[in-house]
Amino acid sequence: MRTLPELSRDLALGKTTSEKIVHTCLENIASPAGEGARAFITVYADVALEAARASDIARGKGQIASAIAGIPISIKDLFDVQGEVTRAGSKVLTYAPPATSDAPAIARLRAAGVVIVGRTNMTEFAYGAHGMNAHYGTPMNSWDRGIGRIPGGSTSGGAISVTDDMAAATIGSDTGGSVRIPAALCGIVGFKPTQARIPLAGAFPLSFSRDSIGPLGRSAACCVWLDQIMAGGAAKTVATSSLKGMRFGVPTTILLDGLAPQVAQAFARALTTLSAAGATIEEFDFPALQQEADGRKKANFSAVEAYALHRMRLATHLDQFDPRVAKRLLLGAGINAADYVDLLLLRRALIALANVTTARFDALLAPTVPIIAPTIAEMESSEAFFLQTNGLLLRNCAPFNVLDRPCWSLPCHRRGDAPVGLMVVGESMGDERLQSIGLAVEAAIAPSR
Repeated sequence: MRTLPELSRDLALGKTTSEKIVHTCLENIASPAGEGARAFITVYADVALEAARASDIARGKGQIASAIAGIPISIKDLFDVQGEVTRAGSKVLTYAPPATSDAPAIARLRAAGVVIVGRTNMTEFAYGAHGMNAHYGTPMNSWDRGIGRIPGGSTSGGAISVTDDMAAATIGSDTGGSVRIPAALCGIVGFKPTQARIPLAGAFPLSFSRDSIGPLGRSAACCVWLDQIMAGGAAKTVATSSLKGMRFGVPTTILLDGLAPQVAQAFARALTTLSAAGATIEEFDFPALQQEADGRKKANFSAVEAYALHRMRLATHLDQFDPRVAKRLLLGAGINAADYVDLLLLRRALIALANVTTARFDALLAPTVPIIAPTIAEMESSEAFFLQTNGLLLRNCAPFNVLDRPCWSLPCHRRGDAPVGLMVVGESMGDERLQSIGLAVEAAIAPSR
C-alpha cells in the first residue's frame, strides 16, 4: 500500500481506481492467512465497494471531494456510525441503541470522500495499552509474526489494518498513548493532536479530561491530511521545516529510564542523525513529569472518569467485561473525591509550569515506548508481567495527554529491526507547527535510510 499522497496522485493520473484499491484491501481483510478476522470487528465489504465505484464515477465527471477522495481507511470501533451500535470493543454494549448520526470526525472524512472499509478491533473500552481483546481476539503485530507479538493499544486493529494493507490509514483515539503506542510497536506513524483540535462528540469516551482523536498511517503526510480534515479544514501540503538551527529538548526525567537496548540504540541514532542535520539537541530536567507521576499515585484521571461512566454496567453486567479491564475499572471506585480534585488542580499547575520549562525548544524528543513489543504469550503468562508491561507502554506517552501537548510517533528503527518510535512533542495548540517539524524529522530518520 502506498501513502495517501501517492494514492491521491495515482488516482488523479488514472493509474489506478478507488475500486481497485478498495478491492485489494478487502481481499487482504478476507484472507484466511491474514489478521483480518482479528483486526476488524465489522467489515463494510459491499458498502465500501459501492462507495469506491461512486467515487470513480464522480472523478470521471471532474467531481473530486478532496485530495483523499476514494481512498480506503478504517476506523476504531469506538466511533459512532449512523444506524450502528458503538461497542467500543466490548460485548456488554452489543444491544445498546444504535447511533443516530456519524461522529463529527467521521462525518468530515466521509464528506471528503474517503471510503471506510470497516471498524477495527481495540482493547475493550480503550482501557489498556497492550491491544489485547478477550472478546474479539488479539491481532498480531506484523513484526516477528511467527512468534506472535502484541500490536499495542488501544488502537490495535487499526494499526494492523495499515501494516497489513487492509486500509491506507486508520483513525484512532489517544487518551494515554492509544495512537502513539501501536504506531511505535508496529513501525508506522501516529499523530495525537491537542485535545480541542478535533471534536470528541460521537467517540466513546475513556477519560473526558484526556481523550483525543488522531490518525495512524504509513507516513507523516498521511496523518497530516487526515488530521486537517477531521479538524474541519482541507487536506493540503504542509511545508517541511528545516532542521538546521532547530532546537530539540530531551527530557531526562523518567522518559529515558530503563530503555530496552533496541530502543536505546534506535533513539541514540535518531538524535545523532538530527544533530548531523543541523539541529541542536539539549538534555534537560523536566520536573513537571515527576510531579505528574507523583500526583497520580493517589488519583488517576482514567480510573475515576472511566469508573463513573461504567459503574452501572459494572454493577449489573460484570460478567460481560474482560476481567482484566473490569479489575482496572473498579479501582476507580476507591479513589477519594478530594484526591481527584487535587489532581485537577495539579494538572492546571503542571501545564503552566511545563509551558515555561519547554518554551526555549522547538519540540521535545523521547522514545515513544521504552520497550519493544512483548509476545502475547508473555502478556498472558502472569498478571504481574501484564500489569508491569502495560504501565511501561503508557509511561512515556500518558504525561503528554495530561499536559495536553500534540505529539508524533515516528519510526526510527533500522529496517528489519524491532519497531521503535520516536516521540516528537509540541506546544499545546501548536499542532500545525509540530506537523511541519514532524515531516522534517521523518525525512531524516525514516527506517529506509
